[in-house]
Amino acid sequence: MLSIKVVQKSFGGLKALSNVSFEVMEGDIKALIGPNGAGKTTLLNIVSGIYQPDGGEVLFLGEKIDHLDSKTVARKGISRTFQHVELFVNMTVLENIMVGRYAKTGYGFFSSGLKLPAVGREEAVIRKKSEEILEYINLAYRKDENASSLPIGEQRILEIGRALATQPRLVLLDEPAAGLNIRETRNLGDVIRKIRDELKITIVLVEHDMDLVMRISDSVTVLNFGEVIADGTPLEVQKNRDVIIAYLGDEEIIPGGYSAHP
Repeated sequence: MLSIKVVQKSFGGLKALSNVSFEVMEGDIKALIGPNGAGKTTLLNIVSGIYQPDGGEVLFLGEKIDHLDSKTVARKGISRTFQHVELFVNMTVLENIMVGRYAKTGYGFFSSGLKLPAVGREEAVIRKKSEEILEYINLAYRKDENASSLPIGEQRILEIGRALATQPRLVLLDEPAAGLNIRETRNLGDVIRKIRDELKITIVLVEHDMDLVMRISDSVTVLNFGEVIADGTPLEVQKNRDVIIAYLGDEEIIPGGYSAHP
C-alpha cells in the first residue's frame, strides 16, 4: 500500500532522514520505532504532505504522492493523528468528528451556518455518519460534551475517530499512547486492531510503548539517527542486537531480547 524509497530530508545542516526505505503491506499494522530524534515524525510529515522530501519517493497505492500538499494527500485516502492531541477543544465531541466528515464534502464546517437547503441536507448526513463513528469507538455517550472535558485516553480515541471520519485507506498514528495509563493503552490497542480487522484500514504506528507495539504490530521498522537499522516481524526485531543497543537498551524491556550490557 505504501512504499518509502530512499527518502532523504535535512533541516539546515541536520540530516533527519538518510536513504530510508521500507514498505507497508495493505491490511497490516506497521510500527515505526526508534529513539527520540530518529526521524519518525519527520517521515510521517512527509507521507502526509506536511513536508516534501529532499530526495527519494513516497508511493501510495502505486502513485507518487511526495509532491502533494496535505489536503490532497488526505483526499487520496491518508489520514493521521499527532503526537500532541489536536482536537477542537471548544467544540463538542460530535462536532470534532463532523469536522473530519466535512473534509469529504463540497461544504466547509462553517458553511453549515448559512443554512442553505443543500447544505442542510448534507449536514444531516454528516451528523448521522459522525454519530455512527462515535458509536463505533464507544464515545457516543460523550457526544454533547466539550472535547476538552474528556480524559486524555478518550481524547486520543476521539482523534482517531476524527481521522476515520475522512474515510481513509491508511491511517498514520503518531504516538497515540503518549500519556496513557496501562488500562487506557490496552483499550487503545484494542481499538486500533478493531479498526484494522473490521474496517480493513491499514495502520502505520509511531510509538514508544513497546508492549503495545509488540502486541498489535504485524511488522516493525526501526529508525536510528534517520536510518533504517532493522525491518521485520516483532519477534525478529526484538531479537536484533543492533536494535537492543540503539533503542531498547536492556533485555528486560523486551522479553527474549539480547542484553546491551556484558
